[in-house]
Amino acid sequence: QVQLVESGGGLVQAGGSLRLSCAASGRTFSNYAMGWFRQGPGKEREFVTGISWSGGSTYYADSVKGRFTISRDNAKNTVYLQMNSLKPEDTAVYYCAASISRYISREYNFWGQGTQVTVSS
Repeated sequence: QVQLVESGGGLVQAGGSLRLSCAASGRTFSNYAMGWFRQGPGKEREFVTGISWSGGSTYYADSVKGRFTISRDNAKNTVYLQMNSLKPEDTAVYYCAASISRYISREYNFWGQGTQVTVSS
């Protein structure tokens, strides 16, 4: 089992930045690929970005490419999501997730509780 706790959400104006963190505990963090998903009001959950176990490979949805950056620190058991140039359409609950695959996956096995990000226009 892996327990995931997100932090760093909040209210920001359009064009601003936020950094989300996801702290993992339980099994060896570096065994897992990690991802961030989001679900906006009235929308389906969207896979935003993923990172491989080593951090050597990343994936970004077109909607966030060039604005968001995922990174991980295996020594700190933490994955980060740096969000720049935020838009109102980025408003969502953001979820951190861990996959038993070591490589970027769309299938995730463990989930955090989510953190709200609200971008005002």
